[in-house]
Amino acid sequence: MALTLSQLETHLWRAADILRGSIDSGDYKHYIFGLLFFKRLSDVWEEEYEDRLARYHDAALAADPDEHRFDIPKGHFWRDIRRHATDIGARLNDAFRAIEDANLRLKGVFQDVDFNNKERFPDAMLEKLLQHFETYRLRKGDVEPDMLGQAYEYLIERFADDSGKKGGEFYTPKMVVRLIVECLKPEAGMSIYDPTCGSGGMLLEAVHHLERQGQNPKSLSLFGQEKNLNTWAICQMNLFLHDIDDAKVARGDTLLEPKHLTGEGVKAIRTFDRVLANPPFSLKSWGFEVWREGDAYGRDVYGCPPKSYGDLAFVQHMVASLKEDGMCGVVLPHGVLFRGGAEGRIREGMIRDDLVEAVIGLAPNLFYGAGIPACILILRRNKPAARRGKILIVNGAEQFVEGKAQNHLSEANVATLAGAYAGFADVERLARVVPVAEIEANDFNLNISRYVHLGEEAEAVDVGEEVEKLVALQAERDAAEARMMGFLRELGYVG
Repeated sequence: MALTLSQLETHLWRAADILRGSIDSGDYKHYIFGLLFFKRLSDVWEEEYEDRLARYHDAALAADPDEHRFDIPKGHFWRDIRRHATDIGARLNDAFRAIEDANLRLKGVFQDVDFNNKERFPDAMLEKLLQHFETYRLRKGDVEPDMLGQAYEYLIERFADDSGKKGGEFYTPKMVVRLIVECLKPEAGMSIYDPTCGSGGMLLEAVHHLERQGQNPKSLSLFGQEKNLNTWAICQMNLFLHDIDDAKVARGDTLLEPKHLTGEGVKAIRTFDRVLANPPFSLKSWGFEVWREGDAYGRDVYGCPPKSYGDLAFVQHMVASLKEDGMCGVVLPHGVLFRGGAEGRIREGMIRDDLVEAVIGLAPNLFYGAGIPACILILRRNKPAARRGKILIVNGAEQFVEGKAQNHLSEANVATLAGAYAGFADVERLARVVPVAEIEANDFNLNISRYVHLGEEAEAVDVGEEVEKLVALQAERDAAEARMMGFLRELGYVG
């Protein structure tokens, strides 16, 4: 039966209801994503097998791993698990490990999915959960990769919402990502890199952008790095379910151990056409003790950020990752725009080198776990001639749709902000092109409200008229005071 996207989303989200009360809501995603991925792998493998069998009339050849996008070892399919009513969790774990061992591309994707705890996952619960997943077949003929990918992205968003503050660790609101990509405008054949890629939303939005433009998204080269291993696993599944096999997403700490280098044993950062990211805001334990001795990869061109704020360490890594004609879009807290000390010196250096092309201020409460307003910094190594020596300041504080728990950007908001960046011109109550000389005169302070004001315009005042009013009021006051003193004298209170 053909599924609609809405039916698929509802079906997958209801799987979480079966787990409620047994595990923390913040952990649902590991188990639901793991089972969804396993079911999709099994169904697609069987679909491919039936196709090869009909073509070759040879069961051994149809099952040959070379005939499949991935290998599932014998005895470890979904159908094999369903033959048993006991020890279901242990059998699932065995299947996950066997699939990882048989597929280098999938190594680690079932990172923290452990169903072998009968107190948490009794067989009766797992039986119910597996039955729920069997409601629909997930072959490509039933669910296209694009639809399954969209449903997966929907789940990521719902789990982020359910996780509250922790949701911000693996998910950036979709329309914020859309805004960055609309500004950077990746094109066919480009390399795209996200050094803090979370669940892969920014890389995938670059793919979707090319799809909307009628270009070939397969021509993109996608790269990423993610420190949290569970989030890395979600990203790998996300890309795989979108039929993206060749993305290179590494595990590890980008600031202390960047993985995308120019060659084996070479401590030189690889460069890309487009770099985009939403690093953790004002990270405390970011690697200050290492960077203050000098970054081994030479990324600290403008200095070492302070111990308590890692924001500009990520920015400098992204600058180092840019090709000569590359562009970067990064989400940051407003503090990086005006804080002094080491951050002020780093900011000054980037402005003097004419790297900063635009600052786009965002409305408050758009991000999970961060009610403070954020901004998008657009950096460019080689600005167009007309933009050199200038920085576009965009105040997007009024561009949002209010929500009950969290605000969000509409398509119209994104179009307005991206249009302001593309136009690079003064727009009342929205944008202003500011000469670098003016910013230098302000001690390289990029505080948005300093350049684009949203306060009500003060009404023009006629000073002469206002003085006349004041004199008249004073005369009235003097007359009233004289009458009052007269009454007090008559009553004998004043001599």
